[in-house]
Amino acid sequence: MKAIVVTDRAAGTAGMTLVERPEPQAAINDVVVQIHASGFVPTEMEWPSTWVDRAGRDKTPSIPGHELAGVVTALGYGTTGLSVGQRVFGLADWHRDGTLAQFVAIEARNLAPLPGDVDFTVGASLPISGLTAWQGLFQHGRLQAGQTVLAHGAAGAVGTMVTQLAREAGAYVIGTGRGADRAKALDFGAHEFVDLENDALEEVGGVDLVFDVIGGDIQKRSADLIKTGGTLVSIVGPVEARPASGLAVDFVVEADRADLGEIVQRVRDGRLRTNIDHVASLDDAVAALNPTERRKGKTIIRVRP
Repeated sequence: MKAIVVTDRAAGTAGMTLVERPEPQAAINDVVVQIHASGFVPTEMEWPSTWVDRAGRDKTPSIPGHELAGVVTALGYGTTGLSVGQRVFGLADWHRDGTLAQFVAIEARNLAPLPGDVDFTVGASLPISGLTAWQGLFQHGRLQAGQTVLAHGAAGAVGTMVTQLAREAGAYVIGTGRGADRAKALDFGAHEFVDLENDALEEVGGVDLVFDVIGGDIQKRSADLIKTGGTLVSIVGPVEARPASGLAVDFVVEADRADLGEIVQRVRDGRLRTNIDHVASLDDAVAALNPTERRKGKTIIRVRP
């Protein structure tokens, strides 16, 4: 099969190459999926799991990518809940070979059915961004209707999901980002927008939940805005700044079939829009994943035409 591999951590995405690799086999509780579309997060090149297995052993050349949409082609021993020929989407294991390939072996529990009226390209754009937003808001942030959410990076892949889901849940959403992102953040549902380069973040006032995708100084300043009993939710590693009278949570997104089902249902009925900026073929993936200009949404690799 064709697959993108990486071998040099220092080279990052510039070290990607398209090669031939053996097709994977399904282990116990696995399925093999023929991938139609794959998502990719550039920060994967910084994750230890891209380069080593769970025992810390070098696993290069490794196949990056963790978001997928495709069709089940084989079942491993003991696998239940899915069938050959079924359309699926989901989130591949961090430590195993990933989804920038024509096939992937993946635990069945990491997948959810993909309805026939949802395109594979859309399906592949949902797992990381959608699950991160869903789990950060509702499981870790315990968001309630009537609360105020400060959503950093509101025009990005995760931020647009955070904004839409929080607004649907009855929250007041203040988006942040660069000035050029204002129109997009408002289009995706933010009630107001703060230009982090030119506006005073402190003028936002008190908020119930900060969803942080930036870290550093922005995180520290945001922590001071959180009301008593509020929550700072971070996806950028251990929290450096904690609210004086609230909670601070950092988390790593997890595959969850029920959560994926909630997300894709919202896509089907028009409550949730994806944020796809660019779609490229597997043959063109290396160039697409090394853009010469800033991407304004997700890049999806269409593996199967």
